[in-house]
Order: sequence, then C-alpha cells, then structure tokens
Amino acid sequence: MNKRRRRSNPWLIAFLVLAIGFMIYVNIYVIPSVPPPFVPTPTSTRSPQSFAEEASAYLAEGRIGLAKQAYEAAIKADPLDLSNYQNLAKLQIYSGEYEAARVNAENALLLEKNQPYAFSLLAWAKGLLGEYLEAEADIKAALELDPSNAFTHAVYAYILALKVANNVGEIGTVDQAIEESRLALSLDPQLLEARWARGYVLEITSNYEDAITQLKAAVEINDTIADLHMALGRNYLAVEEYDQAVFEFTKAYSLNPSDSEPNWYISRVYARIGEFAKAVQYAEQAVKDAPSDPYMHGNLGSMYYRDLQYNRAIEYLELAVRGGMTEEGVVVEGLPLSYSMSVMEFYSRYGLALARVNRCSEAVQVAQAMQQTVPDDETALFNATTIIEICQEAFDNPTQETPEAEESLATPTEEAPED
Repeated sequence: MNKRRRRSNPWLIAFLVLAIGFMIYVNIYVIPSVPPPFVPTPTSTRSPQSFAEEASAYLAEGRIGLAKQAYEAAIKADPLDLSNYQNLAKLQIYSGEYEAARVNAENALLLEKNQPYAFSLLAWAKGLLGEYLEAEADIKAALELDPSNAFTHAVYAYILALKVANNVGEIGTVDQAIEESRLALSLDPQLLEARWARGYVLEITSNYEDAITQLKAAVEINDTIADLHMALGRNYLAVEEYDQAVFEFTKAYSLNPSDSEPNWYISRVYARIGEFAKAVQYAEQAVKDAPSDPYMHGNLGSMYYRDLQYNRAIEYLELAVRGGMTEEGVVVEGLPLSYSMSVMEFYSRYGLALARVNRCSEAVQVAQAMQQTVPDDETALFNATTIIEICQEAFDNPTQETPEAEESLATPTEEAPED
C-alpha cells in the first residue's frame, strides 16, 4: 500500500496527441484526393472544336492526310457535329476514297436530312463510283434546297462529264454539262470545284488548251490534290507537252503513292516519244503499285513489246488477257476481248509477240478471236491480219527470220486504265 505511483511522461503524451492529429488530417484531406487502387487515372479531354481547328491548320499547310485524321478525331469527340462529317467527306473525295466519302456524307444527312452541301458531296462520291442515276437524284435534291449554290452546280457538271467520258450520257448530256460548268464558274470564280469541273468538261470536249487554263487555276487554289494534277497531266499529254505532262503525273504520284495511274501515264508518255526503256521502267512500277490489276500487266507487256522484248512481253500480256498468278502469288483476272482501246491493244500485241517468236498456233487463235469479237474496229482487224501474215510467212519460209511488220499504232490520245 505504500508503493509509489509511476509518474506520467509528458513527452509521450505530446507525441500521441500529435499522432492522433496527423491521422485526423490524413483522413480528412489526403485520402479523398488519392484515387482508388486499380482504377485508371482520368486524363484531360480535348474539345471537338480543337480537333477541327487542328484540321484547318493542316489544310493550310497542304497536309490532307493529317487533316483527315484530325476530322476523324473531331467526329469521335462529338458525333453530332455534321460539319466534321462533311469536311472529312470532301477531303476523302480529294484523296480518291470515294466509298468512305459516301459513308460520311450519308452520316451528315442522318444528322440533318435537308443539308444541300451533304447532298452534293454524296452525289459527287456516287458519281465517282459510277452510280450515275443515284448521283443525279442527290444533286437534284441539293439544287432544290439551294438553287444558286456554285459548289452544287460544279458537282453536277462533273457528274455529267463523267457520264460522257464513260459513254453513258444521253442526248444533251454534253450541252448540260457545259451549261452547269459555266454557271458554277459565274457564281463563284474563286471556287476550286468550279474551276475543276469546268476544266474537266473542257477536257471531255477536246478543248485541251482551255482545260489546262482552268485546271492550272484550280491548282493555284489548292496544290495538294492528286486528281487535279492527273487531270492537268492528261491535258498536257493531249497537246503533246510531254515534259509538263510527266511533271504533273510525277506530282500526282508524290501526293498519292498508292495510285498506279501516274506511272501508267508516264510510261505511255515515254513510249509516245520512243524512249521504250524508260517506258518499261515506269510500267514496272505501276505493276508494283497494283499487282492484281490486269491493265497494269497489259501495259507493261505492251512496253516490253515496243522495246522488242517479245518473250517478256508475252509473259505480262498473257496475264492481262488470260489471267493467272504472278511469281509473288497474286491472282490476276484476265480481260475479256472488247472494244476497249486498251484491251484491243493488249490482244493485238499479245498475238503479234506470239507470232514473232513462232508460237503461231496460239497467235492465230488470238487473231481469229479478234476477227470474230471486234470485227468493226479497223485497227484490230489490221493487226489480226498482220498476225496471220507473219505466221503464214514463217510457215512458207521456215528458215527465214520472222518479218518485223508493225501493227497499227495510231492512238491520238491515251485511254485511262479502267478499274
């Protein structure tokens, strides 16, 4: 009972008070600001408008690919803004992505069914896809909504010109295309599409010099559209300004390296001026760009033929006319004989090359097919007759060299490769 009580430690009490105070602070202020474990940390979200502004900046620099990506991001950020769908659709038309452009124009119309600009874009995409009846219905719907819109009249002119170029126009289609292109230009002379459409209409009516003037004006407005440079190159080729044609086709290829047409055209330019080795070089690149396209194989075979490399010519021309598989395992569908200028060229040179290496049983079959299938084409019949004469000469004089008779090559303009 007389045992002494232990005195309390004031330092321990102070420490405990501070510890309790610290725990209370952590519980009130720190823990609420700490994210729970295993939950992703939220990131800041960009506004849809910032993506659209970024796309405009890219367009000002001529970077269409990045502008398209920015508009795609803007659509993801705000799926209800129809302007982004329309802007993306137009850039996709510029880039040759017609199916994607059609989808985005349709999406814009889902958001606002009476939008004339979206109808015009949809019509343009459908026209470029060869859906002319639907394209005309859409463009007329756009004109009903806005009869004085320069863009809509320009697109209408372009669709009509496409019909004429692809031999599906009716009586009066050319005159209507001319009228629409003139109207678009009068409504807005600074509109790229108005200059482009007017240039295309002048091209299909063989007014090549005037077409060059309009297309150059369009290129001055926007220098980054591959199809514009292709159109300019075609018209330079038509007026035999070959250096300018090659320059424009090369520019088009630099803007769209996945397209085989620029190198196809460059090969035709060099063949036209007799530089067949260069023609072969560019035709080979066109085949690499589109290894399943029979037109590219046929063109390469044709260039080998012009370079007097008949066995190499047969290899590629056979793929074009009969189909088969390349060394890389790519399947090529053969082209049926028709009145297409390119197809008749491929069959003619295939038969002639076979005759010149004395594979006459095959060569005569080709000649007979031409006589039976395209009897109304004088050039094809001349070439078929030449094939038979070469083989007859080889049969009559087996010890003599194969005669070097040439087929008819009168081709004032170049037919574009078909899809």
